[in-house]
Amino acid sequence: MTLETELLLSRANAECIPIALLLEADPSETQIATYLRDSLCFIARQGEDILGACVLNAHGEQQIELFNIAVRPTAQGQGIGAALLSFVIAEVKALGFRQIVLGTGTFGYQLTFYQRLGFRVDGVIKDFFIDHYEDAIFEHGIQHKDMLRLVLELH
Repeated sequence: MTLETELLLSRANAECIPIALLLEADPSETQIATYLRDSLCFIARQGEDILGACVLNAHGEQQIELFNIAVRPTAQGQGIGAALLSFVIAEVKALGFRQIVLGTGTFGYQLTFYQRLGFRVDGVIKDFFIDHYEDAIFEHGIQHKDMLRLVLELH
């Protein structure tokens, strides 16, 4: 990468993250609004362009939950999401958190993405996407119904 295209990873204020970017990972503005308050946010940018964002919320002093990680569609497949999440993992570990938890669908590229970075399945919440989203969420023609809970222990 040249200096003009260098990927910069940093903490950010929630207000600077475009809602359209967060909607790439979570199709509900209502859900986004609930976890964006009091969140810890990180971004990946090139120059002034925000290419990726990650939103987390603390559950006490030991555990933090990842609610949203998204990369602009035109920038996907370039390792930006992995670079951003690796940065986030190091940052929250440095802040003293011992565990990152998250929820995701039971299939799809997201599950593989998280597992490559060390997350492991910790549980299942049946019918989560049916009960908490007004519109059905489909991926590759299959409806997301249940949520997998994943955990990453930070040692």
